[in-house]
Parts: sequence; structure tokens; C-alpha cells
Amino acid sequence: MPTRPERSHVCWAFRRRHEFAERAGEFLAEGLAAGERVLYVASGDPGALAAHLGTPTFDEHVRRGALQLSPVDSAYPAGTVVDPAAQVGRYATATEAALAAGYTGLRVAAEVTSLARTPAQLDAFARYEHLADHYMAAHPMTAMCGYDVGELGEQAVAELACLHSRASEGVTSFHLHGHARGGCAAALDGELDMRVRQVFPRALERADLQPAGGTIVLDAGGLTFVDHRSLLDLADYAESRAATVVLRTRLSTAARLVELLDLARVRVEHA
Repeated sequence: MPTRPERSHVCWAFRRRHEFAERAGEFLAEGLAAGERVLYVASGDPGALAAHLGTPTFDEHVRRGALQLSPVDSAYPAGTVVDPAAQVGRYATATEAALAAGYTGLRVAAEVTSLARTPAQLDAFARYEHLADHYMAAHPMTAMCGYDVGELGEQAVAELACLHSRASEGVTSFHLHGHARGGCAAALDGELDMRVRQVFPRALERADLQPAGGTIVLDAGGLTFVDHRSLLDLADYAESRAATVVLRTRLSTAARLVELLDLARVRVEHA
């Protein structure tokens, strides 16, 4: 029986298109070995992917439906602004179809630079990425999203990467994602420092975390550093939602900073 891989939602930043095709080939090969249906969404000739999987194997997987190819430009015409909830719904339907066909789940590698070029596209797709991460945390779907740093810029890619549970090295210093424990609204990992002054508040807004019983609880067990500015951002976010943010973290400094700053709408609990 195939070994079930760890579920994840990965952001892969690249500067040369063939780099993503090669990494996607490795990622999808893992899924095929685990009995998943795999989907490759990208522009252009999938020859680099075929070369990585091996042409006979590639053709056989396509023939029996284990490997599906979807040109991103035909599915999403230039300038398309995605509907975040509808996009997640489409992948939920595809996941259920894969399970019904006898696969262990769905694995997607998608090069989606063209869906994040304009400010409106970037905002909508970032919201989608966070919703998708929540879906993947609870369902048998795994995905890798590829973004061209040279085309979008480091700032835009960081805004997208931080809403994944994982990312390629050096793209983002923190993650606000859906793989949370204990019924928390989201998980918060990594380092919140001066580098995220613009990115973190935008991530909070796009995640649109809703209070439950007047609190927004964050699983921050993977948080390794937080500065006073980021705590003020959390306080502002809590104020805008008329709620209290509860930060479950191992960082003893977080509680001391909250006390020193007198942040009534932020509470720290030991993780």
C-alpha cells in the first residue's frame, strides 16, 4: 500500500520557469507513488515535466487519468480575478472526484504567476491561498503554488508565500496558515520582525479570521520571535474585529511585551 505523504501547501518561488517544472515533477512524482491523482496547471509545453517523470511513465499516467494537465491560460484568461471561495470549491470537487475514482487524494502543482499580476488579482489570490490552506489542513489535498519572483517582485511573492504552510527558502519569515491545532482560527509560525512591517498586517486582513465567542485564537506554537510592532498589529486587528486575539505561544517575551504595551485586546497563553 502506498505511503501517505504529509499534507502541505507549499509556495515555490522561482526565477526561471524550468526550475518550477523540475520541482513540480519531483512533487507530483511523490504523489503518484502515494496513490494520489495529480494535476499540473501551467502555461506552455509540459515537456520539462514529462522529461522528469520519464516519457513512457508520463504518457501512461495521462492515459489512465492519474496525471491531468490543465493550461492555466485557457482556464483563466488574462486579467482574471479569482473568486476565492469558488476556487476552493472547484478543488474540493476535484478532490472528491479523485477519492471516488479510488485515489488516496489530490495533489496539484500550479504555476499561477498570471493570476497575481495586478493589485486586484494579488489581493483576491492571497485570500484564496489562505482559504485553500484551511481546506487542505482538513482534506486529502496537497498543493504547490509557483510564482515568478522576477515578474511579480519579492514583496508580492512574500505576501502570497506567508499564507502557505510552507515556502521555498528565503521567501517569507513567517506563515499564517490553516494547519492549526486545538480548534484555533489559524496557525502562526516563524519570525515577526522588522522585515514583515508591511506584509503581516495585509496577511491578517486577507485571512479575515472571524471571532468565536469574542476571541480569535492563534496556534503560535511555531512562533520563534515577535516584536512589539507585530503585537500592535495584532491589537489593531483585534480592535477592528471587536474581539480579543489569544496568542498561544512558547515565547515568554510575548507576554512581557503585551503587559508593557498595555494591549487589552491581546492575551498570551502558554502553548
